[in-house]
Amino acid sequence: MTATQPEGTVFVQTTIKIIGGKWKLLILWHLKDGGKRFSELKRLIPGITEKMLIQQLRELEKDEIVNRNVQSDVPPKVEYSFTAYGKSLIPVLKPLCDWGQEHLKRIERRS
Repeated sequence: MTATQPEGTVFVQTTIKIIGGKWKLLILWHLKDGGKRFSELKRLIPGITEKMLIQQLRELEKDEIVNRNVQSDVPPKVEYSFTAYGKSLIPVLKPLCDWGQEHLKRIERRS
């Protein structure tokens, strides 16, 4: 721990850099139960553009969180799935979902 950075700051910043943003957690959420084709992910994530989905998947692939598997069918099929390392994020996703559900209930109770 330094005077300028409290304990954990660098670790949280690193996590945000890898899985932060509007779309990455949604992509990971949909991959948690198994591989998905690009078109499936596009359909499961309303509002994401094709360009943004491609960009986010490429970043996750570069960070070794997601695999891109090209099957040599005609036409070729591309499926995205967790890498072995990326699977270490799966246990984190459910508590985040649960927290979001509780937060929505809290907001509804205040309304």
